[in-house]
Amino acid sequence: MSSLAANSIILYLLVAVALVMLGLYGLLVLKDPIRRLIAINIMGSGTFLTMIAFARRQDPPDPILHALVVTGLVVAISATAFALRLILAARESREAATSGSTEAEDE
Repeated sequence: MSSLAANSIILYLLVAVALVMLGLYGLLVLKDPIRRLIAINIMGSGTFLTMIAFARRQDPPDPILHALVVTGLVVAISATAFALRLILAARESREAATSGSTEAEDE
């Protein structure tokens, strides 16, 4: 492995760690569920970047890790869509409950 390849792997790993830390910070600090979902997706991007960096360690890149990343992306998109629908349903349910209680108080 050349020095340039080693430096690029280190750069990828540093960016991946930064993404995971940024996502973890957002997950711990933010209160809005949609923003927390975005923070989880940022953490997932850092994980995928780590796997790609590890795949580049070998001279021909490891195709298994690349296939795992592509599969992980599909699963992450599906899980994000499902979580977003759950968040929106919970928000609608909460708004319906609060509007129903205020209507009962008005009568």
